[in-house]
Amino acid sequence: MTDAEEIEMDAAECDRFLGSGGTGVLSLSTTGDEPPDAVPVSYGYDEEERVFYFRISVGHEDDRGDLAGRAVTFVAYGDEDGDDDERWRSVIARGRLRDTEEEGIATETLAEMERVDIPLVDVFEEPLRMVSFDFFRLDPDEFTGRRESLVNE
Repeated sequence: MTDAEEIEMDAAECDRFLGSGGTGVLSLSTTGDEPPDAVPVSYGYDEEERVFYFRISVGHEDDRGDLAGRAVTFVAYGDEDGDDDERWRSVIARGRLRDTEEEGIATETLAEMERVDIPLVDVFEEPLRMVSFDFFRLDPDEFTGRRESLVNE
């Protein structure tokens, strides 16, 4: 019989899983008793600097306000080989979003953005050329990865 256990991924495994970009869920802090805003996003990941980049739509009626400086948790997840087997992997990163045009990171962002691939996912009710986007960076304070491992009994 085969059983499964959850084990921590090392930095190299996390980097391989994240690749240069993909999709995940970004949870944004809120004030008071409001629950966090959790939104599906596409991301770019720079393995060399271990930072994430997000292309986030702005200016809609569901606008989440100023995102720069907001505490966030980002989760990327999926199965091991991109197929439908039962083994899963996930990476969780926590920190604060920074505007890529913010003084002090704008220059380094140019080089890092060359190494990432942010998928453009169309979930909007209007043509993409009509949607405004801003780019944000997450340099995680916390970064963990877990995966399922099959254990024989």
